[in-house]
Amino acid sequence: MGPINLLAQTEGYGEIALSEEALQIHREALVIDGHNDMPGNILDKKLNLKPGFTLNEAQAELQTDIPRLRKGGVDAQVFVAYISPDHMRTGGGNQACIEQIELIHQLTRSHPDALELAVSANDISRIASQGKIAALVGVEGGHAMENDLKNLERYYELGARYMTLTHNETTDWADASYDAPRHGGLSSFGKKVVKSMNKMGMLVDVSHASDDTVRDVLRVSSAPVIASHSSAKAICSSRRNLTDELIKGIAGTGGMVMVNFFPLFLVPEGGEVEARYIEHYTALRAKNLLPEEFQEEMNAWEKRQPPMPVCYVGHLVDHIDHIVKVAGIDHVGLGSDYDGITYGPVQMPDVSGFPYVTQELLNRGYSTEEIRKILGGNFLRVLKEGEKS
Repeated sequence: MGPINLLAQTEGYGEIALSEEALQIHREALVIDGHNDMPGNILDKKLNLKPGFTLNEAQAELQTDIPRLRKGGVDAQVFVAYISPDHMRTGGGNQACIEQIELIHQLTRSHPDALELAVSANDISRIASQGKIAALVGVEGGHAMENDLKNLERYYELGARYMTLTHNETTDWADASYDAPRHGGLSSFGKKVVKSMNKMGMLVDVSHASDDTVRDVLRVSSAPVIASHSSAKAICSSRRNLTDELIKGIAGTGGMVMVNFFPLFLVPEGGEVEARYIEHYTALRAKNLLPEEFQEEMNAWEKRQPPMPVCYVGHLVDHIDHIVKVAGIDHVGLGSDYDGITYGPVQMPDVSGFPYVTQELLNRGYSTEEIRKILGGNFLRVLKEGEKS
């Protein structure tokens, strides 16, 4: 989603200064970001085909590279294979998913001094202790599996440790938050998908899912449930965000909500802007355009919108505060969505900005132990508990 006009409320918010105390806490903590769309961006922009392409150097076309991950103090990064809903019409979703997962593997092999593939909570701790960044695999869009549980098992074998059930459009077995419901939540096959994920130790991710789908997941899942990149609807009414009821339900499974960094999902007026976006998106979909035509039309519409104004780190931490109040300190984390968003809050344009979250948490009176949980401790626990199921 591109830069759409948004009149953010900024009174009481502003830039913040990094202190040595916050930087020390950040350095000593295990920092885990639960959602990053870099693989798809690399393939879409054909960066991997450019001679000499490396993440060891600044990549101006991305929000992610190794120097900026280092600056951000990131110890573990979940890279997702994002599968466009277009594949539900054109086919090839499973192939696209495998291609992106294989790219994540290739990137770890080609950057052995900085990256190493992690498939367990213990891997994360071990890799981080060696001064490297643990690279995990997630899948975004359950339609990738093309209604075949064998494909889901293949993703797990290749290292995927969570799957987002939907993206913006309802699938054959799960309703999405941006689309018209067809199943009242999960279909019977959708419930089988959740149970299969529980059995193999793959976390169920409810970001993008409709409220009824989330409710069904909470009833069916025997393992902790996550929202890898969602925020609080009580602050911003985006359909992508979670109600207090659902936040409490996710916490009740032992799971967690990982806050998205996109301003549209953070500032209070975001829901109003999103409604206009969804209206235009839905109208274009009804025209049955080819994927390329649809994207051209959406890009043209977005370019006609005035740019979004300021969103600060404080807006982001408001969501963390709210989730802590609703669900407790053990059930919140970070899911930036970098390389899947057009920009982040001021001072956080890319993966280098994570220390500012630590600083704002410290400014608001969080203890060192509480900050460590938010930055990565909670995700490590949830991943470990998911492995046991």
